Amino acid sequence: MADIFDVIADGTRRDILRLLLDRSSAGERGTSVSHIVTELGASQPTVSKHLKVLRDAHLVSVREEGQHRYYSLSAAPLDEVDDWLVPFLDDGEADSDLAAVALPDSAAHAAEVVGRAAASAKHALENALKRLPGR
Repeated sequence: MADIFDVIADGTRRDILRLLLDRSSAGERGTSVSHIVTELGASQPTVSKHLKVLRDAHLVSVREEGQHRYYSLSAAPLDEVDDWLVPFLDDGEADSDLAAVALPDSAAHAAEVVGRAAASAKHALENALKRLPGR
């Protein structure tokens, strides 16, 4: 399997992952290749090449319906990136007593979901602000 960092280093692949995340958050059960092509303004062969890399890295799953393929995000492999980044995000002021407390699984899952939603909202807001005239 390709190194996850190499896989997400490519901007087009990150754009595909973001699109799949946004569509999944909106309740979609998959996104067609043609929709990805249209949204990204990339050629179909380019999108297909990047989807293959993402599939090989287990970052996307594919569902076939007749001639159509629908892709969905499989974020579990990104846990490796998350684990690598966490030490860099600690500002050194965390209370060591609190850091040692283990959360129940349900609370840990809820915290993870909220954290990912906050990161996604921040990303969406930053992108929206970049598109404003005069910026």
